[in-house]
Formats: sequence, C-alpha cells, structure tokens
Amino acid sequence: MVDLSKRLEQIREMVDRGEYFTINRARQYGKTTTLYALSDFLRNDYTVVSLDFQMISTSKFKNENTFSVAFAKIFIKAMELADADSSQVLLALKTTLRENKGEIELLELFEYLSDICKNASKPVVLMIDEVDSASNNQVFLDFLAQLRGYYIKRRMIPTFQAVILAGVYDVKNIRKKLRPDDEHKLNSPWNIAADFLVDMSFSAEDISGMLSDYENDFHMGMDIARMSGLIYEYTSGYPFLVSRICKLIDERIAGTDRFPDKSSAWTKEGFLEAIRILLAEKNTLFESLAGKLNDYPELKEMLALLLFQGQSIMYNPDNMAIDVAFMFGFVKIKNECVVVANRIFETRLYNMFLSLSEMRGNETYRAALQDRNQFIEEGHLNMELILERFVHHFDDVYGDQKQKFIEEDGRRYFLLYLKPIINGTGNYYIEARTRNLERTDVVIDYLGEQFVVEIKIWHGNAYNMRGEKQLMEYLDHYHLKKGYMLSFSFNKNKTAGIKKLVLQDKILVEAVC
Repeated sequence: MVDLSKRLEQIREMVDRGEYFTINRARQYGKTTTLYALSDFLRNDYTVVSLDFQMISTSKFKNENTFSVAFAKIFIKAMELADADSSQVLLALKTTLRENKGEIELLELFEYLSDICKNASKPVVLMIDEVDSASNNQVFLDFLAQLRGYYIKRRMIPTFQAVILAGVYDVKNIRKKLRPDDEHKLNSPWNIAADFLVDMSFSAEDISGMLSDYENDFHMGMDIARMSGLIYEYTSGYPFLVSRICKLIDERIAGTDRFPDKSSAWTKEGFLEAIRILLAEKNTLFESLAGKLNDYPELKEMLALLLFQGQSIMYNPDNMAIDVAFMFGFVKIKNECVVVANRIFETRLYNMFLSLSEMRGNETYRAALQDRNQFIEEGHLNMELILERFVHHFDDVYGDQKQKFIEEDGRRYFLLYLKPIINGTGNYYIEARTRNLERTDVVIDYLGEQFVVEIKIWHGNAYNMRGEKQLMEYLDHYHLKKGYMLSFSFNKNKTAGIKKLVLQDKILVEAVC
C-alpha cells in the first residue's frame, strides 16, 4: 500500500473545520480506498457513518418517501456498527419506520438524523460513496437541499460534523449527469461544499515508499529509484495503473521463462513486459475510457486533435469537451494547456483510434501485415528495414497526395504500418515533449529493446540539422547509440529513401518520404 497518511491528515483538517465536500475523481482513482482508510483514521474522535449509494436500488429514488425509508435503514445499520452505544438513540427512528409502515418523508428523516447527531457519543461524520448512482434524480437534489439547510443552521440545530460525498461527478456541477429533458434540475444546492484540493495521485516518492516495503519483504536487490521512476513516468501516478503494473510484475511476470524470479522481473525489461500486458488487456478502466468516447463525440474529436495533429489546446473550463475529459481523468492541465493524463492512456487511445476498420482499409497496414515476418531477426526488431519498407510503400500509395493530407495523417500511417509488426510483442508511445504539428518522437519497446523514431515534416536542411541535434539529446536520455528520423517532404525534387549518418558517437538512420 502507498502511505496515505499525509492525505488523511489533510482531509482530517477539513473534517475538524466542519466542512462539507465532495471527493470527485475519475474511475478507479482510489476514492473508496481513501474513504475506508479515512474511516479508521477518524474513529477515535468521530463517529463515522459510512454509506454506499450503490446499496440503494434505482427504484428507491422514485420519490422522497421510498428514498427516505431506504436511507434510514442503511443509516441505522451503519450507525450501529460505528457507535455501539447508539442503539437507544436509534430506537425512535426504528419505531417510526415500524409504526408508520414505511411512511416517512425527508423532513421527518432529517429531524431524526438531527436527534441522532445530538445524542451521539462523538460528533458524527457522514460519508457516502458512489454518489453518482443517485445524481440524476430529483429526490437526490432534495436530499442535498436538506443537508444544506441543516449545515446553514448548524449553530442552532444539531447536525453532522462533516459530510463527504464521493464519486466521479462533482455534485456542484450535477448537470453532467442529467439528461437534456431534465434541464430544470440544473441548480444544485451543494453550493455549501468546500473545495477538495487534496492530490490523490501517487508521486514517485509515494511509489518508492511502497516498493521499499515490498523490497523489505522479499530482498530482491531491486533498483527502487529506477522502478518507481519508470512507473510514475508511464502512469503519472494514476492509482489504478500504478497498482495494476505492480500486480502484473508480481503475479504474472515473475516466474515465467524470461523472468524466472522476482529479481529478474523487477527490472526495466520486466516493467516493459507489464506495460505490454496492461495495454493488451480488457479492464473496467479501459472499458470506461472507450465508452465515454462513444458517449461524448466532442471529447473524441478533441483527443484526436491532441494525438494526431499535435494541436495545442488551451485550458478553458467552460469548454464542455475539456471539462468532461478532465472530470473523467483523461487529461490534465500542464502549463495552461490540455494534455493526455498519462502515457498509458495515450497509447491506449492511439490504439482505439487506429481502429480495425481503418486498418483493413489502409494500404500501408496491409503491406506491413504481409511483410511483418521479415522485420524480426533472431528476436530483434530491424527498425532500419521497417523505415526502408515504409518509405517504399508510402511513396507508392500516397506520393502524389496533397501536402495537407500528409501533414495531418503521416504519423497515423506510420503507426498503422508499425502496429502489425510489433503487435502482441512490443508497444510504442509518443514522447509528449515533442508532439506538435512539426515533429513527434515515437518510442518503441520490443522485448526489452527501445528505439526512438523522430517523425517530422521536412522544412529544409537547417531545420533537419536541428532535428538531428535534438534526436541525439533524446538518445542520450534513453542511453541509446542509434536513432531514426522519418521525414515527410513535399519538395517535388526530393530524393525518397534512406541514409545513415555518424554524428559523434551516434548513428542516425534518416528516411525521407
């Protein structure tokens, strides 16, 4: 486990101040885990009542009576678990439920909740997980309105010390969950909520602490700094991805033919194998990612501009596509611009956009599929031959196309050519620091080996020389001696083909389409 103590201390301060707030983060971002840990963390000083709205069926939200009864029942059970001395305090509510035969409205429910808070042995903190399951119902807004009313009058009327709602959707912006015909529900009463600014992603230091505990258990001689740096570099600290990579290395990779023990698995090579497995698997996070692209066409369009055209998109909270992408955790804000949240998401998105239908209709993909066996020599990828054959096929098929066509789609076609060659054995990702309209670096992982290919538009010899210098710097970063350049040239007098250069201690293979 990553040490959550600093986060819990920050949240504890909000509870101590009596704040009501929402923990809204993307799917599988550690919200539920944090609530469980927080419940234990607060136990000595507070009575923590922890509820899950997934336990209340959709039919219970049809009106305030059915909701109030369902809420009262799960609240009673949770309160009894949290405070063994509260049974007498809860008796009145139980009696009302029994004698009224399930007839209770929100107003009555909150009167009982106020009495319970008044008589509890410690201040009561209410935590509700999976609040999304309720947020497109009017009765939920009425429930929030009651919470708001008691919060405003908390100096006169006993109420909860703090209320914490957890979900993907921020109920301050509840309209994200509402259908177009429900516009009358847009005004959320949750405007009393404090801003939740606690960073729930994992830093490289967080990951290092977790790996140190693991190393202390198994004594493998792991290079903890390197492994934690790699995991953070690919995940940007997204909790599910961090945990999944570690789980794959521990349970799926260690003990295989290539990695017979934990010492060999917890290496860069074992890590890259975990990335390959992760990107090829189905899981709930990736299924949610794909589903949201279908649900929000404007989100899909924005991500395509980011990935394939390298457009710089400034952050604008009033832009729906940006707001939705940020809420679902697909993007983050860096230097006031929108960027894809992490390397894993970026590669998975590339794979989604390079759809099967597009592959079947693409000449370069079919050519690579036909030639793929010739590119692997004794388990090693022959990148020089890949570039040579790509230039040949691309020039045959697209050599007379317009410049705009190639500028926007050249990178896409190279990735389509690459996919059937490395599929199932290797992976690629785009180096975010160089992705723009003029140049992009593709880093290819294949059975522990890495290749850096700079893809760019030809803008003359001077620009090309700058590109060579930048590529050499990246080769130093990746500890490589050989690099590759792929240029798309619109000069009618160009000489398409491939050549080698030796610069200092590096070999550069340059291909021109």
